[in-house]
Amino acid sequence: MARDAPSIDAYGDGGFRLSGERHEGSLLIVGDKAQAWPVATFAELTVESLAPVFEAGRAEVEFLLLGVGSRNAQPPRAIREALLAAGMGLEFMDTPAAAKLYNVLTSEGRRLALALIAV
Repeated sequence: MARDAPSIDAYGDGGFRLSGERHEGSLLIVGDKAQAWPVATFAELTVESLAPVFEAGRAEVEFLLLGVGSRNAQPPRAIREALLAAGMGLEFMDTPAAAKLYNVLTSEGRRLALALIAV
């Protein structure tokens, strides 16, 4: 399956370099389309903030790769339960690790959504 996923070239200073272009703030990639994500801190992470992931559905997203900021922390129970109910997996880790893993997984053709809180 050919994918047109953007690559994460760099992260830090409150944003990301995505396929050569700078994106300020947090980032959400669903269906290989990158968009600004209005979640600046771990405390702002809600089921509602992940609406585009749920709208894409299981056919497009097998799991969510979540970068929770500079330090790893377990996402709120409501998010874990909503993903489970939608039939989607969840992998969470600090944002730097998630950014690196995303490039590996998309090169393998995995169907995932990515949500990264900027560091």
